[in-house]
Amino acid sequence: MAEMQQRSAAEVSRSELAAQAAGAVVVEIYDQVYQLRGTDPAYIEKLAGIVDAKMRAVSAHGATVDSLRVAVLAALNIADELVALRARFDTLNSSLNQAQNSTRTRAGSLMGMLDEVLTERKAG
Repeated sequence: MAEMQQRSAAEVSRSELAAQAAGAVVVEIYDQVYQLRGTDPAYIEKLAGIVDAKMRAVSAHGATVDSLRVAVLAALNIADELVALRARFDTLNSSLNQAQNSTRTRAGSLMGMLDEVLTERKAG
């Protein structure tokens, strides 16, 4: 039995090495191994870590052992975080735009006042 497990581990290692040689990133998410491709392996590993952590958190808070259900619940949690962050971004972006418009208006007003003073000095 131990020999069989060692062979399986060696086969997994060989397949992981072959996948990496082919440009794939090997990640483990919720005890499943995936071979993914992308331009930034470190970023892919980071994303896989986030998904794995979210699935484990969902699993720890629920009674379900169905990995598909855990994945869907984790995806819903991640989507909820995304929607909240987008709303926060939109609010901040709107505030920034209002501040920029106010600054432009004030700058225009100050330029007009400066032009008046300079015109009066030239005339006087």
